[in-house]
Amino acid sequence: MTRFDARSGSKMRIEGTSTVHDWQSESPLIMGFLEVGPNFPTEPGQAATPGKVEARAEASITVRSLRSIEKNGSPYSDTMDDKMYSMFKQPEYPKIVFRLDELVLKEAAKDRASPYVFDAKGDLAIAGVTNKISMPISVLPMADKKLKITGTTQLKMTDFKISPASIVFAKTGDDVKVRFEWMLGEKKAPAAAPK
Repeated sequence: MTRFDARSGSKMRIEGTSTVHDWQSESPLIMGFLEVGPNFPTEPGQAATPGKVEARAEASITVRSLRSIEKNGSPYSDTMDDKMYSMFKQPEYPKIVFRLDELVLKEAAKDRASPYVFDAKGDLAIAGVTNKISMPISVLPMADKKLKITGTTQLKMTDFKISPASIVFAKTGDDVKVRFEWMLGEKKAPAAAPK
């Protein structure tokens, strides 16, 4: 198995609605790792056959790294952040964690600059509740043994026993969209000790 570890440059964004206006929050840090077998494409444009791929992964974000933001990316509100941490039961469950169960290659890259399209299935744990989810992801192998994995999935807060909250005077909707961009780099083998 080849191991890739999380690198800087990642981000996860949660987008939702409320009775007043849409909202979004973002985390600049996705931690974790991906381990893949020999049939996983790690080079740009590498030949790959659609089908199940040997892979193991765990990705997590710290709830407190999420910050509410305006559409232009500037900070929105500490009150909204505190409400969000409370909704996610942050002191008890400080992380949101995804563990990969199955990875299926749906579509090989069309060329060296195109991503591979996979279907990823696994367990998503939020606020003490774990659900099975399935989502399409794109994997773009890059130079220097790096991977950029992107995806978007729709979730219902009530599926994780999070009741859509009233934040100040607005009530949030149940549906949220999660988008992420996860940067990974191949783990280097330890250098042999000099004799």
